[in-house]
Formats: sequence, C-alpha cells, structure tokens
Amino acid sequence: MGYLLYNILLWLASPFIILTLLAKPRCRRGLAQRLGRVPKHLRDLGAPIMWVHAVSLGEVTAAVPLVKSLHQQYPNYVFIVSTVTETGREAVEQRLAGVAHHAYGPLDFPWAVNAYVRHLGPVAYLFVETELWPNLLRTMFRRQIPAIMVNGRLSTDSFEHYRYVKKFMEQVLSCITLFLMQSERDAKRIRELGAKAESVHVTGNMKFDLCGPEQTDYPLPALRDQLGLQEHERLFIAGSTHPEEEDQLLRCYKRVCKTIPSLVLLIAPRHIERISEVEATVLRHGFPCLRKSQLADKSQESFPSKAPRVILLDTRGELASLYASGWVAFVGGTLVPVGGHNLLEPAQLGIPVLYGPYTDHCAESAKILREAGGGIEIHDEEELAATLIEAYHVTAWCATVGQAARQAVEMHRGVVQKNLALLGSRISSPTTESAEVSSRVSSSQSNVIVS
Repeated sequence: MGYLLYNILLWLASPFIILTLLAKPRCRRGLAQRLGRVPKHLRDLGAPIMWVHAVSLGEVTAAVPLVKSLHQQYPNYVFIVSTVTETGREAVEQRLAGVAHHAYGPLDFPWAVNAYVRHLGPVAYLFVETELWPNLLRTMFRRQIPAIMVNGRLSTDSFEHYRYVKKFMEQVLSCITLFLMQSERDAKRIRELGAKAESVHVTGNMKFDLCGPEQTDYPLPALRDQLGLQEHERLFIAGSTHPEEEDQLLRCYKRVCKTIPSLVLLIAPRHIERISEVEATVLRHGFPCLRKSQLADKSQESFPSKAPRVILLDTRGELASLYASGWVAFVGGTLVPVGGHNLLEPAQLGIPVLYGPYTDHCAESAKILREAGGGIEIHDEEELAATLIEAYHVTAWCATVGQAARQAVEMHRGVVQKNLALLGSRISSPTTESAEVSSRVSSSQSNVIVS
C-alpha cells in the first residue's frame, strides 16, 4: 500500500517535476538520463559496473576517497558516479578524472528507474548520505543488487519527516543491504526507522579521509600572490556562505577592521550562481570588491591593494586549497538555519574553524572539533567579531587552535578503510565472478520489473 500511494503521488506530481526541470537551464542538461536513458558511452563497457550515487558537491566530496580506494582494490571494475546537480557533475569530472565516469541519476519514476538499472546493470549500488529513493531501492532489491548506504546520516528534519511514514520507511529500508553511518546518532535514527540492527555500522565521516598530511602542503606564497595579498595582511575566509549570512559577515568585518586594519575578507558563496547578488551586497556595505577570477588581470588598477577589501571566489574547486592561505576560517550555512557545510576542509590544514549554531548537517564534525579545541561555535556577528579580535591580540591563539583542529582530523582518519572492510563481503570479486555478472546483467535486461 505504501508503494502504491507513493507512486500515485509521484505520477500526479510528474508534470510539475518535468516542467520545473525544463524551466531551469541548469537542469536541462542530462534530462534524458534523469528520465531513464543511459548514454551510449556508458553501455556495454565490457566490465562489471559499480554505481555510486552522490547527489551534489558535498556528497561527491565525501565519496572521492572511497571511490579512489575502490578503484585501486577493484581495478577490473568500471565506476560510474551519478549526481543530480551541475556542481556535483563538475566535482566528479575534476576530482575523479580517470577513475570514474559521470552520469545523471534517474528520477524515481518506476519506468525511469527500471530502464536505467536495466541498461546499466550494476553489480553493486552505493549511495552517499541519505538518498532514499523508494523505487530505485526496490528495483535493486528485486534484481538482487546490493544497495549500500555509505557515509550515512539523517538530519533532524529528515528524521522527523520520515517518522510520519515509518511503516513505509520500514519497507524501503528493508531493501538496503548495509548501512555505514557517520555517527551513533545517525545509526540510532536509522534503526528507529526500521533498519535491521545487524546491518547498521558506525564507521565515521569519510570527509576525515579527504587527504592525508602529505597532501596538505600547499604553496602558500603562490596562493597569496593569486589573491593579491601583501606580506603583512591576514586573510579571513568565509566559505560556503548563504543569503543573509553575508550581511552578518560584512557587518562583522566592518567592526573588526577598526581593530585589524590589515584584514582582508574572502567570501566563497555556496552557490556560485549567486555571485552577482553577493557582489551587490558587498558594495552596498561600502567595501571594494573584486572577483577572484579578475585578480589574474594585473590591469585591475582600480582595485585597492590595501585592506579593507573583499575578494569573491567565483570559481569552483579552489576553496579547499585556498583555505591554506587563511588566518581564520568561517564555514557557512551555520549562522542561518541551513545546517552547515564541511568544517573539515580548513581544519585539516591547521586553520582555526569558526561556525554558527546551526550545525545539524555536520553535528559530529562540530562536536569533534569543539571538544578538541580546534573549532569555535559563535552565535552571532557580535561574537564572531569578538573572537576575531581575540585571535588578533592573543599571539598563540591561531597556532594553538589550528594545531588542535589538524590533530582532531588526523585522529579520526581511517574511515574509508573501515568501510572497505565491511564492503568486501558484499561486493563480488570481478576476477572470479565476471561470468556470473555478465549472466545476471543479460538476464536483467530481458526482465523488466513493473513497480
């Protein structure tokens, strides 16, 4: 009954879903794939396929170390990483080049899911965090394809919403082979929704394994030169910011500049398509503003070479490395009720991490950094300003907090290896099971399941 009602509602909503996708230029790309058509270059690849679904940038970021490790462990597999967003696609193409192919994930219409899985014929399906699509998961279950949640988490809002349809969720979760969760909180929640206790394991957050210590040695002089920073200037980086949050940050910056005149602010909006809006906000607050892409043009003589000034990061894929040039970092989505973003990117570089009270999406990371002394929770722009001023006046503050942040990350590495150990018993070896895989794929192609 649960699936019947779900699919009736899905069919009723389908015209609006498709029209919405057509109305947004950024969503039109890959529409055929979203409707179940696997592109030709991903068909008949001649090897077992492992499908990893990571909806957007954050999920792709988390999946990168796992996909790379799986690629090393199973060199005869072909890896396909699907996303929903364009930022996710770009991240796959940049960070997993030569390791995985990109595809757009199908909408959860029964016919789209069945066609997609039939043509792709994966031997395993791994999905990152909380992509619980009922029809897709049931199709995997019926085709005896292991469906595995990796880096699993359940935000408070998602958990409360799922509880209203707990009976249905029990059916959906019964289709999942293994749950690899970020924290005890997440594990408890997924069990309460109906996951079998023996299938649930707490392995941690794979973002701790994004890069090892040997990969965090960025060329600071070159990075600072790219940003036009002078030797005496300090850089305050606000990453992954949202509307309204930028206003708070700019009011804080205006206050702090009276005490720290050499402070430069870099804002990296979470959604790069908002860059013109953010630029207008900066100018409204009375600060000189230039986009990072324009700094390469040395003819920008009108842009001041002395603080205070604001740099906007208008390019993708650079924030993680630019954090290395920071004095202090603030991670966005935390001063507004979004839930927070990746606190570990600046932490692993030894940069003090500041964040607001809204950390539901990164609660475990916030707790670990806070308890280690490497992350500071601030509640408003006034407290943010006071913390920055304290960091300026107390000579050892940044070094002490930054070192604590780096050590906290290093202590929690090894999540990918834990996941690999648990995945090993669920994933067939391509050297011994290739014949079975080919047989099962062929069988699945001739057996379309109607949901």
